[in-house]
Amino acid sequence: MNRRQLVNNLAAAATGVALNSCATAKIPEVASSNQKAMPKSPANSTNLNDTINHSVCKWCYNSIPLEEFADRCKDMGISSIELLNPSQWDTVISRGLNCAISNGSSLGIPKGFNDRQYHDQLTAEILPIIPMAADKGIPQIITFSGNRGTISDEQGLENCAVGLQKIVKAAEKAGITIIMELLNSKVDHKDYMCDHTSWGAQLVEKVGSPNFALLYDIYHMQIMEGDIIRTIKENEKYISHYHTGGVPGRNEIDETQELYYPAIMKAIAETGFDGFVAQEFIPSRDDALKSLKQGIDICNITL
Repeated sequence: MNRRQLVNNLAAAATGVALNSCATAKIPEVASSNQKAMPKSPANSTNLNDTINHSVCKWCYNSIPLEEFADRCKDMGISSIELLNPSQWDTVISRGLNCAISNGSSLGIPKGFNDRQYHDQLTAEILPIIPMAADKGIPQIITFSGNRGTISDEQGLENCAVGLQKIVKAAEKAGITIIMELLNSKVDHKDYMCDHTSWGAQLVEKVGSPNFALLYDIYHMQIMEGDIIRTIKENEKYISHYHTGGVPGRNEIDETQELYYPAIMKAIAETGFDGFVAQEFIPSRDDALKSLKQGIDICNITL
């Protein structure tokens, strides 16, 4: 099962829980900042330094029960497990972990805000999750641009900005950040619109809210653009979260692939970033948790 299938299946379940639980929920009034809203950084385990706040995407370890996975992650010093449904939040929170990003709409990756026909459903599904996330201290909710189809990038930009208005206003009141992920349209997500940092940055500017930002996926942007460190430094004000992954293949982030992650982590830290960096590679070895621990160690840099 690939990520697209997992996102669609998991988000569908999340939507049902959110709508049932939040029919009468009120969004707390929290003053929004003039600065880009950033997730709160929990105290890290003593066996890791605090330069990078480590998270991990659960879908890459789908064969491991969440309870067991959360316990093992905590032992490694990982402070967050992300891309979870509302029904899964308490499993990690009860173990002293955070969920850096919640799943959002059941429409998943191909059907997003760039197409106005989906705006009503996206709004109806994401709005109820916002107060739930705020109540649990979950800082971010993921969204997607959707695929291009016959929509131009210029029109898609305008459509996204219009469709996100109501959701972002609610997020501002709740102190939640809505993030849109940058994905590659070359290998994994054919025709996806938000596939270049410059397009995503334009959208952040157009939305004009401290509570809307980008999820910069290093794996995806290496495929689309390369020039990772310079791009991060030039666009850091638009980014509130990072994902890792080995290129090519989206496997371990060690010497088997072309990116040197210690240098990338150093560049991220030097921007003053205090959010989360999440491992999102698919382990290729029999001991998946050993690969995860290796990835955490590689990214556990000091300045």
